[in-house]
Amino acid sequence: MAEPTDKQTAPRTAQQTERPTGHGTAPHPAAPSPDAPVRPDRPGGRARRSGLHATVLMAVLAVVFGFVFWVADQVYAPLMLALGPFGGFADAVLGGAWIVVAPLALFILRRPGAGVLAEVLAAGAELVVFGSPFGPMVLVSGLVQGVGAELAFTLTRYRRWGWGTFALSGVTAAVVTYAYQSFAFGYLGQDLYLLRFAVLVVSCVLLSGLAARVLGLALLRTGVLDNYAVGRLA
Repeated sequence: MAEPTDKQTAPRTAQQTERPTGHGTAPHPAAPSPDAPVRPDRPGGRARRSGLHATVLMAVLAVVFGFVFWVADQVYAPLMLALGPFGGFADAVLGGAWIVVAPLALFILRRPGAGVLAEVLAAGAELVVFGSPFGPMVLVSGLVQGVGAELAFTLTRYRRWGWGTFALSGVTAAVVTYAYQSFAFGYLGQDLYLLRFAVLVVSCVLLSGLAARVLGLALLRTGVLDNYAVGRLA
């Protein structure tokens, strides 16, 4: 048998996209998908680095999306006026914008609780750093919204990360959030109760679940997520 060439024996690099050909060369397995489940890090240095990266990510997401939430706060009143007789639907229209960070954090970290924590931290930044006009209640809303958004991933046991799961995340976020709002804000029994809920579902699916996955995939393509769970699958 002929000696293998350098091309056949050289280690595969990140830039190499074509698998080597020739005698005795086994085909490389297909690259894992970012939708695949992630194995937990083993104890040791890698786990510590992963924890540090996750902490930094949470801080960045809190500030960035705390600002996004604050912008939505500022849009709320003008939108309510613009909607006229349907002004009460303004919070439902914007609902998904206040929840997007939870599924995004889960997309990146693939860890139970990441969505709830990211949502609460962003609500905290919205309140403390940017000065939300809604006061400390945004922390309660953040907790409720984070639980609702993460519920879809809990139902899949954190094993499914496709478009359907993120769309479902928007639905579960809307259901849990609206259940809380129905009692906390007296929506239950109001006129157009079901229509308001339908608007919230659409908003959460588009502006939270699906938007989070679009953002996550865009970030993944830039390489900034290479040190996170989703980056190790790309």
